[in-house]
Amino acid sequence: MSTQNIPLVDLRAQHAEIADEVAAGFADVMANTSFVGGPAVAEFEQEFAAFVGAQHCVGVGNGTDAIELMLLGLGIGRGDEVIVPANTFIATAEAVVRAGADLVLVDCDDDDLLIDPSKVDERITDRTRAVIGVDLYGQIAAFERLAELLADRDVALLEDAAQAHGATRHGSPIGTGVAAAATSFYPGKNLGAYGDGGAVLTSDTTLAQRIRAISCHGGLERYEHRYVGFNSRLDTLQAVVLRAKLRRLPAWNEARRAAAARYDSMLADLEKVRRPTTADGNEHVWHLYVVRVDDRDRVLDDLHAAGIGAGIHYPRPIHCTEAFSFLGHATGAFPVAEASAPQLLTLPLFPHITQAQQERVVEALAEATR
Repeated sequence: MSTQNIPLVDLRAQHAEIADEVAAGFADVMANTSFVGGPAVAEFEQEFAAFVGAQHCVGVGNGTDAIELMLLGLGIGRGDEVIVPANTFIATAEAVVRAGADLVLVDCDDDDLLIDPSKVDERITDRTRAVIGVDLYGQIAAFERLAELLADRDVALLEDAAQAHGATRHGSPIGTGVAAAATSFYPGKNLGAYGDGGAVLTSDTTLAQRIRAISCHGGLERYEHRYVGFNSRLDTLQAVVLRAKLRRLPAWNEARRAAAARYDSMLADLEKVRRPTTADGNEHVWHLYVVRVDDRDRVLDDLHAAGIGAGIHYPRPIHCTEAFSFLGHATGAFPVAEASAPQLLTLPLFPHITQAQQERVVEALAEATR
């Protein structure tokens, strides 16, 4: 077996494809000294909005800010409840608390680990102002079911689309059927910057203007502060990178799908490895390829010893973290999220992964679970 390490994500290969284009873009920014709010930001916002079919894209500093800005833009805060799945990255929950609202958690579906709409129905109260569905690992949550559930209620349906750039559900992209969608351009995402970045997508012009104002110290004009806001803007240099990557995203997503299909085939005979499931109607973009195994931590150690850069997304549900212990949920409150968390194992997957690399991953996983 080769001793060359296989990374969880290979960003060097992506950079090699776009290095010349990025260098030229950076040089243009430097020459024009357009470091904040330069033309590249507006151009990227227009191109990404067109890519997903939204009327507006508001570039912001990071994905966590994007979620918080959705809530603030809708006037959600103190005394309001926001429902979020228990199995998500902590940023989804953090943003709710930062906005001043009360966090309400619900469990997920055991097959695809996406938010379970039936559990949402059980937790809605007269204080519920929003439900945030999370597009986990690269596929979109069942927003049409959530929309039906909320049809007669004054509750905003929002989307955390940080892991689903280019994904569709029943042919529709992220941001469809929701008041707004937040996304992240953290470097490891399908569409990743060379640092932090994020955006809010919406077709509500008034909401987009309010979010843009709040993200720029509360105003759209200099020294005109309509809201109490803060500073969260997409950096011009990051916009240059994102424009270059966006042009290649469809091809890179197709490469991810091909790699995921190879894993599905290679892992079919490993009875101790539970492969991921794609929900009906979803076109997955495989931000992460997450399997489930028993004795996960020992298996992970064995993979690392074999030079396989596997990982965990995420080691514990929100209510099991120290930061959110104040919610007071006892063990068993969200059984699916709790049962799956210690089994989750993320295998290396990126657009440039080779079949030979995947064969090494599967060989090492078979040995670790034997």
